[in-house]
Amino acid sequence: MRARSDRGEPLAGLHVCFLAGTLGQGGAERQLFCMLEQLQRAGLRVTLLCLTRGEFWERPIRELGVRCVWVGQKQSRLWRLVQICKEIRRARPDIVQSQHFYTNLYAAFAGRALGLPAIGAIRNNVFGEIRANGSVLGRLCLHLPRHLAANSSTGIQNAVFLGVPREKLWLVPNAVDIDRFRPETVKSSGPFQILGVGRMHPQKRFDRVLRVLAQLRSRTSAPIRAVLVGDGPLRASLEKQAADLNLLDCVEFRSAVADIAPLYRESDALILASDHEGTPNVILEAMASELAVVATAVDGVPALITSGQTGFLTASGDEEGLANALLRLMEEPALRRHLGAQARTFVATNHAPSNVLKSLEGLYNAALGLGRV
Repeated sequence: MRARSDRGEPLAGLHVCFLAGTLGQGGAERQLFCMLEQLQRAGLRVTLLCLTRGEFWERPIRELGVRCVWVGQKQSRLWRLVQICKEIRRARPDIVQSQHFYTNLYAAFAGRALGLPAIGAIRNNVFGEIRANGSVLGRLCLHLPRHLAANSSTGIQNAVFLGVPREKLWLVPNAVDIDRFRPETVKSSGPFQILGVGRMHPQKRFDRVLRVLAQLRSRTSAPIRAVLVGDGPLRASLEKQAADLNLLDCVEFRSAVADIAPLYRESDALILASDHEGTPNVILEAMASELAVVATAVDGVPALITSGQTGFLTASGDEEGLANALLRLMEEPALRRHLGAQARTFVATNHAPSNVLKSLEGLYNAALGLGRV
């Protein structure tokens, strides 16, 4: 690839080999698709190596014209690393880039073995990612890549706190397609519908969401409905909790859906009660859909929502605060519409796909030794 010169000429012809752990229906995978699409439109070449196959995003990525290679035939880390090195040598890229934190080690070792710049990923707040991978492997995933792309300023700050030099870190914000996630012209009448989207995993605190719904229901006679979308290890226990709280007549659990955009349009508010986050796609998508958002003020979330202007924020454990915000949205439809309109404007300005491309260009110049731009 011809790198950008000091005069700011555009990049063209760079070949980037991405490494992904999975292509399931997660936020990191959605952002991977967005990046691949933007890079190809800009004239860059991309190859994708993945530890899994046959998952949700594989077909859309192949339809972009991206070569996808399965490198997870065996569980052995050493075997996978050898295969990854073989495929990278065959592809002959200019840069190797990991899309998941737990694949950073593969990218870093392969880059060193083949003399290529390697970029790692921080998709959350770092601390949770290290815990999930174990202290030793987690810290290696953080420190071995020569550069790291983070999707939140909080992730960058936490990495610096853990000893990563600031010059190794680059903010690549999540993007959302505002044409796909657009508001409904006229919402249908009916109960006030609250939407929750995410993995049924301890991080997302759907147990807290259910308690908030029970509290909200006890404080209003107005009809409410909640749709909780996602799969995961806690699904059965959450359904039991909903039954214990007598919520089954107003709470619906749904598995992950291929197209969630219509659900945003038919809902009145989104709730996110996580303990930690990076830059949640679900919030960006809801904001683009002009859906009022109520969320816990954790990690990267306050960078998206200004409480009272583009949504409402509460402290992490403040269930009463979450219920109060939802009740206010129920009682003040004009406020709900105002917050939604402001939120869409914010997303269109700060999280358009073109912003991601600009950040990646700067990151790639830095990885190739051309300095920050």
